Amino acid sequence: MIDLNADLGEGFGRWTLTDDDALLSVVTSANVACGFHAGDPSVMRRVCDLAAERGVRIGAQVSYRDLAGFGRRAMDVPSDELAAEVAYQIGALRVFAEAAGAPVAYVKPHGALYNRTVHDEGQARAVVAGVRLAGGALPVLGLPGSRLLTAAAEAGLTGVAEAFADRAYTAEGSLVPRSEAGSVVTDEDAVVRRALAFAVEGSVEAADGTAVAVAARSLCVHGDTPNAARIAARVREALETAGVGIGAFA
Repeated sequence: MIDLNADLGEGFGRWTLTDDDALLSVVTSANVACGFHAGDPSVMRRVCDLAAERGVRIGAQVSYRDLAGFGRRAMDVPSDELAAEVAYQIGALRVFAEAAGAPVAYVKPHGALYNRTVHDEGQARAVVAGVRLAGGALPVLGLPGSRLLTAAAEAGLTGVAEAFADRAYTAEGSLVPRSEAGSVVTDEDAVVRRALAFAVEGSVEAADGTAVAVAARSLCVHGDTPNAARIAARVREALETAGVGIGAFA
């Protein structure tokens, strides 16, 4: 059994990035932008309404406060401030999720914050503190072996490991930085093969050709990847054909 998640609601005002409607027909969990890297109240409300209508779990995709950089720029934010900002984002999304008749079911950091919490214990603990501050003991989605999942477990929260079908991996099991060539896998057939490898074999081929073990309960297909909705549909079809069950973790 594996969950399919995608980053959704990554628009702002008249600007649109993700094909939310199409992706919500494929994925089982929606990582909804909460206004700090993308998303605004109208976008958040629309995505929550659609997700609830289709039975897709709603997750808060929390970020550094970085609209201009789409949350992908490195930032140094004091722990207390970051915890408050994480709780603020969860609370904002919760208003629209509950209005749609669904809860916020989990939390996933975005972009630079996600990558920072792989190795930075202080920032990881701050994210977890923000989740606790928001209430509800929500599961936290993160990279296997990350400081974030360790901090979540120590705080009594459920840590959920995820893999990325459309991102390149280092031999150590971390994501290749987006600043490097080949960090994003855009070949559709390759994305499908990698998704199957994660789900069936529990491993993936790293950028240097070595096999890396990755045990994941959720599989991410980025919503801003070219042809994301078509790729996600192909991934789901391939997984189901291989006998892999598709179901939300939350």
